[in-house]
Amino acid sequence: MRVLLIEDNADFASLLTEGLTKRSISSEHAATLRDADLFLASNAYDAIILDLGLPDGDGVDWLNALPQNRPPVLILSARGALTERVLGLDSGADDYLVKPAEVDEIAARLRALLRRPGSRDPVILNAGALTYDTVTREVKYRDQPIPFGRKETEFLELLMRRAGKVAPRESIESVLYGLDEAVTPNALEALASRVRRRLAEAGADNILHTVRGVGYFIRGDAA
Repeated sequence: MRVLLIEDNADFASLLTEGLTKRSISSEHAATLRDADLFLASNAYDAIILDLGLPDGDGVDWLNALPQNRPPVLILSARGALTERVLGLDSGADDYLVKPAEVDEIAARLRALLRRPGSRDPVILNAGALTYDTVTREVKYRDQPIPFGRKETEFLELLMRRAGKVAPRESIESVLYGLDEAVTPNALEALASRVRRRLAEAGADNILHTVRGVGYFIRGDAA
């Protein structure tokens, strides 16, 4: 899962980002609503965590202006009054959690948002005989589990979400590697090679493909 965290408290944002990462949820941090708009314009997210009191505006007003095809939004705010919670939910938030909150509950709320009927993405991703459970993060080929590391799993999930379509390498790198994370020129190639090897060891040796100079894709009809 990849989320956008909109929070002006840098220390809190750092702690929450670290905690979510340990729970297999990657996040990018926007300290202002303007930064959030820039992130959303150039990246895809599974969910948004939204504080309400931002330096350049109120989160509720910003939420009201979001398009209908936005990711689900979890408001995480110190505003705990009933009227504030009702206002946030009536303004389009999918869930509301009052600070302080434990990271485990925040992570659980995010997972629950993606499991709701009508949510943007399915819980189980399929590419023929290859499946990926977005909740347990388990990859299987013909019902047999395949062990993957965290970054390998994120790479595979990204491709399975658009099975049959080429994912440009620039988009892949923007999702897998944070803005401040150093990335070597051949990091993505090495990652793809590891994933391809693990798939081949499981018998799925013709699923992951490279389009030279463009990106990668997973066959949607993997036998």
